Amino acid sequence: MAAASAAGEFRLGQRGHAAGDPRRVGTVRYLGPVESHSGDWVGVDWDDGAGGRHDGSVAGRRYFVAAGERSASFARPTALSKGISLPDALRLRYRVEDFTKEEQDEMYVFSTSQKRVSVEFVGQNKVQEKLKNFNDLTSASVSYMGVSSTGPPDELENLSLLDLTGNLFSQWHDISALCQALESLEVLNLTNNTMENDIVESPMLENIRILVLNNCGVTWELVEKFKVSFTRLNELHLMSNKLKMIMIPDGKFVQGFNTLRLLNLEDNNIDSWDEIVKLSYLKSLEQLHLNKNRIKHVKYPFILPTHGPLDDASAVPFENLQVLLLGSNEIEDLSSVDSLNLFPSLRDVRLSDNPIADPAKGGAPRFVLIARLGKVKILNGSEVSPRERRESEIRYVRLVMGKTQSNDQEEIKRLHPRFAELKTFHGIEDEKPTSSISGPQKMSSGLINITLKCVGPSMGEKQPLTKKLPPTTTVGKLKSLCESFFKLKDIRVKLFVEEEGCPLPQLLEEDTASLMELGIGSGASIVVDEES
Repeated sequence: MAAASAAGEFRLGQRGHAAGDPRRVGTVRYLGPVESHSGDWVGVDWDDGAGGRHDGSVAGRRYFVAAGERSASFARPTALSKGISLPDALRLRYRVEDFTKEEQDEMYVFSTSQKRVSVEFVGQNKVQEKLKNFNDLTSASVSYMGVSSTGPPDELENLSLLDLTGNLFSQWHDISALCQALESLEVLNLTNNTMENDIVESPMLENIRILVLNNCGVTWELVEKFKVSFTRLNELHLMSNKLKMIMIPDGKFVQGFNTLRLLNLEDNNIDSWDEIVKLSYLKSLEQLHLNKNRIKHVKYPFILPTHGPLDDASAVPFENLQVLLLGSNEIEDLSSVDSLNLFPSLRDVRLSDNPIADPAKGGAPRFVLIARLGKVKILNGSEVSPRERRESEIRYVRLVMGKTQSNDQEEIKRLHPRFAELKTFHGIEDEKPTSSISGPQKMSSGLINITLKCVGPSMGEKQPLTKKLPPTTTVGKLKSLCESFFKLKDIRVKLFVEEEGCPLPQLLEEDTASLMELGIGSGASIVVDEES
């Protein structure tokens, strides 16, 4: 009887929050009695632990299995809330005369670039005037307000953007009902709502253009199910869902999603590029966000689909992909960088926070990445100007010329695929001994102009100096020269080269490396600082 009473209030799998605290959210995992305790109890597995006390077992008896060792607890039904309706949440959020600072901070919409953008219609002076009825509302955020149902939708016919982050939705039939009620809805953010795998085909979902399902417990099996309903999706955000594998029921490639332009799979523990290759033939895909995964290698897929509706000999993998974000992965080989040149439309690449892009870990500096990526217009969020590209490519050619010991052209091409092309394009000739110039004239003709800037706090204010130096000058030798040029006594220096597009100068670590070997030519700026 006690279990039936509790079941009348809640159901297994239902989402709820602690009474009075809509940010403490959990999932109902047990309904019934607890040994040695009277009355009705609800076993809750709290999101992110959220102050749990055990793992679903008490006094040696297991009632349910929780996600963590201390993520669960038992509560009286009266200590939990089943949530409120969407209209009630909107009234609480927008129909008040005085907003607290915390409430003001939460008044934003979710833009396509995933930035918090202030909602103009909730200005403190005009909120009451503009919201005499909810028909005035076109965009709204009711994040972490315990919303669990659509409620009477009569006054919400113009709502086109809705942020439901951190609420209590879990069943797709509720989302379908929501979309049916909100006929103008095109942007739906369900971040931090734990969604069940119960979706069925519904025409009510076809108007959604941007769907955000970050940290919703989404599987690719569910994605395959809902693509037949979300037929007009332009953006799909699936961050933090532990989608390590893209499981496809038929064939080798994801099909459908004919209007999808942006797919966000950040922070999903994906460690194999083979999983990403399965997305090769999403024909409208322009942006692919893969930051914060565990990808170690990238390779352009030269394979073609050989069966099913994708049997098209003219199909080109990633044909329209323009933006590929690979930041914070584990890429450490230059062949992965070089393979990005094979993506036919790629113009914007992020490689930051990978070993290959970290010179301190043996990776390549920005100028090398720019030179090796011939078509990229934006690298790591920073535009590559024509000047920066030219200087980077020239410096890269000098770097290769200074370090290459072999005359084997095939070996050079394998290690530096763009070297010969860039050398020819910029008209850079091999250094040749000549007898027509001798003495001081010959020496001066091979010097490079370097600007030295002294910035150390103990060095005093010193004007920059421009010096002509042989390209064979090593970093160690240049340090000694700087100590002499700037009259630095008993101060050990370190050198950095400034590069356009880089927020911080790059440390020159190898004392035995020459300026030529580092690709440093005329016009370069060297920052002189003191060792800490």
